[in-house]
Amino acid sequence: MKSVALSIQERSPHGIATGIARLITTGDLAPGDRLPTVRELAAELGVSPATVSHAWQTLSSAGLITSRGRSGSFVRAEPREWLPRRYRGLDGRQDARLDLSRGTPDPDLLPSLGPALARVGARADTASYQAKPDIPELHDLLREMWPAPVESITVLNGALDAIDRALAALVRFGDRVVVENPTFPPFIDLLDHYGLQPVGVELDAEGMRPEAFAAALGATPAIVLLQPRAHNPTGISMTPARAEALAGILDRSRTAQDAIVIEDDHSGAISSSPDVTLATWLPDRVLHVRSFSKSHGPDLRIGAIGGPRPLVDRVVARRLLGPGWTSRMMQAILHELLTHPESTLQVEEARWAYSGRQAALAEAVREAGGWLAGGDGINAWMRVADERAAMVQLAAVGIRVAAGTPFQLGETQEPHIRVTVGALRDDVTTVGAALAVAQNAS
Repeated sequence: MKSVALSIQERSPHGIATGIARLITTGDLAPGDRLPTVRELAAELGVSPATVSHAWQTLSSAGLITSRGRSGSFVRAEPREWLPRRYRGLDGRQDARLDLSRGTPDPDLLPSLGPALARVGARADTASYQAKPDIPELHDLLREMWPAPVESITVLNGALDAIDRALAALVRFGDRVVVENPTFPPFIDLLDHYGLQPVGVELDAEGMRPEAFAAALGATPAIVLLQPRAHNPTGISMTPARAEALAGILDRSRTAQDAIVIEDDHSGAISSSPDVTLATWLPDRVLHVRSFSKSHGPDLRIGAIGGPRPLVDRVVARRLLGPGWTSRMMQAILHELLTHPESTLQVEEARWAYSGRQAALAEAVREAGGWLAGGDGINAWMRVADERAAMVQLAAVGIRVAAGTPFQLGETQEPHIRVTVGALRDDVTTVGAALAVAQNAS
């Protein structure tokens, strides 16, 4: 193991933390390695134990080391083996004064469930295990809300469940899938699970870049997987003009004539951008997924998938051999939340609150000399000079963000961090200044 003290160039708490972070990044300090004690390293560096202790706290907040009491401090091992590989990079278990890493909505902006619970039936009964999986009133409402005319809709347990079931019904081992790069890390884990090969497409401010999309279709993909609004992690929403352009490219492609588009509209009602779907131009080739987790509560675990009847029927038939259906009681609760004036107003207020937070933080970062593009939804994507250094710098002031690496495909990755802007209720100027400093940390 490389000497810790010899690798530290600056003897401030931040300098010590940065030096050790570099050793972890390069692999000179491996997961499970024991670090020198606070007093040992303080003596070697000629600093006070309090200085080293402060550095240790910064590294712990950044998720790089862990304390085992009297046994000492150790480089943190891979978190939670039961988590899929990319999910592990988002495992924010460390305490922080302000956690902007999780990608979850602000609980204070979710609609109250109490009134909806009081209005639904008190029994969780069903007449038949073979009955239609969706309650009629929710099914009809979803059809009215859908962004394009749709043949068939069914309710599932959230967006990722819908995408998982669609892939299971449509792909074979070794198929290629066109996907945005960067993208949502569980998508990459899911593709790995099915033995699929991702083909990444870069984004600009309007969505997938047309020339890159056309090139990716040359790989003869079976699936195109995209996020039309409030893209995670970038916050980009596809414009209707870009959607039409991508639909035209796919329609004219000779190498992707059988490719099916799966759209994950995960932010739904809290997106400040208009509905958009390639199904407007390619109704027979698009499965559109609408989730209500970000807008109405992650623990509801409810969403819907709609598209051509033959494709949706395959999802429904396979699901009957597993969980069968999404709780009809939960469906009734969602219907109440989608129709009651009080809850619809709460969701509308949340949408504008998130939009305001995005704009305010982007402005605060720019005023502090950094750069952050204001996005849609709850997440923003910041380019940094050094990913690890940026996270350590922010951890030193009590702010936790998500590393950009799990979101990116390929061997060559640009350093980024993802910031869950939706969790930022106040202190925007201070956070913006901290992000601007972290952007150039190295």
